[in-house]
Amino acid sequence: MDVCAGGALMAHDFSTLIDRTAQGSAKWAAMRRANPEVLVGIPPFSVADLDLPQAPEIVAGLREFLADAVLGYTEPTPACTRALIDWMTRRHDWRIAPDSIVWTNGVVPALCTAVRALTPTGAGVIVQPPVYYPFYSAIERNGRRVVRNPLLLQDGRYRMDLDGLRRLAADPANTMLILCSPHNPVGRVWTHDELRAVAAIAVEHELIVVSDEIHCDLVLPGHRHTTLASLGQEIARRSIVCTAPSKTFNLAGLCTSHIVISDAALRGRFRAELESQGQFFVSAPGLKACELAYTHGQEWLDGLLRLIASNQALLREFLRERLPTMGVLPLEGTYLQWLDFRKLGMSAAALKRAHQDEAVVFFAEGTTFGAEGAGFARMNIAAPRAALLAALERLALCHGPGGPAA
Repeated sequence: MDVCAGGALMAHDFSTLIDRTAQGSAKWAAMRRANPEVLVGIPPFSVADLDLPQAPEIVAGLREFLADAVLGYTEPTPACTRALIDWMTRRHDWRIAPDSIVWTNGVVPALCTAVRALTPTGAGVIVQPPVYYPFYSAIERNGRRVVRNPLLLQDGRYRMDLDGLRRLAADPANTMLILCSPHNPVGRVWTHDELRAVAAIAVEHELIVVSDEIHCDLVLPGHRHTTLASLGQEIARRSIVCTAPSKTFNLAGLCTSHIVISDAALRGRFRAELESQGQFFVSAPGLKACELAYTHGQEWLDGLLRLIASNQALLREFLRERLPTMGVLPLEGTYLQWLDFRKLGMSAAALKRAHQDEAVVFFAEGTTFGAEGAGFARMNIAAPRAALLAALERLALCHGPGGPAA
């Protein structure tokens, strides 16, 4: 429970499943295109947004705002900027200057803008696959080259190949690294020491680092997110840190992100490219929702994190007892569980068919994130516990002893 600004008591509901079919949800529509026979009550577990009720503090605040708001061209108010700065200070011990913030219509547009603005045509941009698939298109569709430095999977845990990164960074043709921190889809929260090593490599070889930290608030107990730009002035001057309330508070449809660029010259180049694409403003409701989330959303987020931790424990125990041939990678951050189906010996196409047609469970298939994801799948586990358990039961019938895909 929480008390909103007006004094009303707010109840937080993490057990109700919202069927978003009639709302135009992209992932619900994709599920029904893939399998039109899906029964009512079965949700997709693919795209990283939530089928849960919105934080009531944000809903109530937006209703009040919309009662007399004029939805014209809008800049962030001082209250909105202060809410963001205070949130980052409290949660991440990261102090940002107001003039370092650039507001955009999303993190993916910001990735594209950074690639165009800060690298020459044909340059190499390093990524660490398996990784969030828009990284690839942000590079290739803007006339640059994807340079792969795959993560290493050792003893059931992923780590960065820092030696490989160092070699690639030493090539002057490679001018940028796009870092995913926390990492989507493998769920790692990079340690302070790992990020210090990345920062040292970037500074030594004059790499610009675009750090996608959109999942920074979604960190499970025992782990702590470190913002790359907080590791000293040298790396801060080379960093573009992409953040947003969209994953934390399920606000992706409001298309409002805050990109933090400490260096004035980099920020000027980024802004110029942004404006060359006609991007001058973000949505008025998006800015207000950001302010409300960072001012009143702490208790709701705490509840969401408890749900994720509980669901991850449920999933691990279920698979240990019912599907021991499946692997489940440690989840340190995000709400995206990386599942290992490699022991089943199925092709990516066969695995996808088995999940969608037989188990009627809709994942983001591993190859979506690069060839390094073959045999894996990503599951959004920030769902009502009953919906998650029902999906696991269907998965067990599919892959368990005697199942059609066993």
